[in-house]
Amino acid sequence: MASPSNSAKSPSNNAGSPPSSNSASEQGGDGYPTGQVNGAAGLYSTTGSLPLKDRVAIITGGSGGIGSAITTHLTSLGAKVVIGYVGDPAPADSLASSLNNSITADSGPWAIAVEADTSKEEKVKYLFDTAQSTFGPKIHILVAAAGVQDPKYPPLAETTLEQWEWVYNINAKGTFLCCREAANRLVRGGGGRIITMSSSTVGSLRPGYSTYSSTKGAIEVMMKILAKELRGTGITANAVAPGPIATPLFYAGKSEERIRAVVAESPMGRLGRPEDVAPMVGFLASDAGEWVNGQIIRLNGGYV
Repeated sequence: MASPSNSAKSPSNNAGSPPSSNSASEQGGDGYPTGQVNGAAGLYSTTGSLPLKDRVAIITGGSGGIGSAITTHLTSLGAKVVIGYVGDPAPADSLASSLNNSITADSGPWAIAVEADTSKEEKVKYLFDTAQSTFGPKIHILVAAAGVQDPKYPPLAETTLEQWEWVYNINAKGTFLCCREAANRLVRGGGGRIITMSSSTVGSLRPGYSTYSSTKGAIEVMMKILAKELRGTGITANAVAPGPIATPLFYAGKSEERIRAVVAESPMGRLGRPEDVAPMVGFLASDAGEWVNGQIIRLNGGYV
């Protein structure tokens, strides 16, 4: 099904301009990138501390926007990563290459890029199969970060079935398929983590977001129930719900005036950055985050 156009428009004012995306380049004493992602301090310093060492993480949508920052951050914490993507392979391949080149702690690939449309059942299975064939049978972490939003922001009464199905297929169905696979294939007994992406628009209830926000509302309910259904497995299930984040997904279809208005609504006086989200995902993925389960964590600087 053809998807709506998603070309991004970035504002000229620096209050809302997207940050540069720099791959991990500095190394800690263990030969891994340091615990800073694009200059933003994480929850951990990886010098002498690798909370995700020897763990395998699958990150869908892992090569762009928030997903890229999460991929880089989890690698800095010691994880081996599978970068799921759709379409142009260049960003995912470039990120995997950069991460592999930045790590001297071990031989073999530390990051791989895998094309997988998460709205397709067989592609999700292939994603997990490739993770196991590359890194071994144990998969510890799923971060379901793949998502889309219609840049036309149509009100519900003007939303076509094609527009609605496109967003639901990626956001809701794709997250369901990934979570179902993870629930059956992540390690048992501790260290299993399912982390999905909701949105603070579930709380802000903005006009034009009925389709997008309802997919994220479905994800929130899914996580709360899944956490209970995984009782006894040691697998946790949580969602993070970012507010406005300076990514192409946010900028698409918005005028500079609208972007300035969003910035003005933030108590912090700026848009969020992908690096504001990644450390929380890293925490939830770690042993330190085990007691957080079935929760929706809003990361929006007070926007909602």
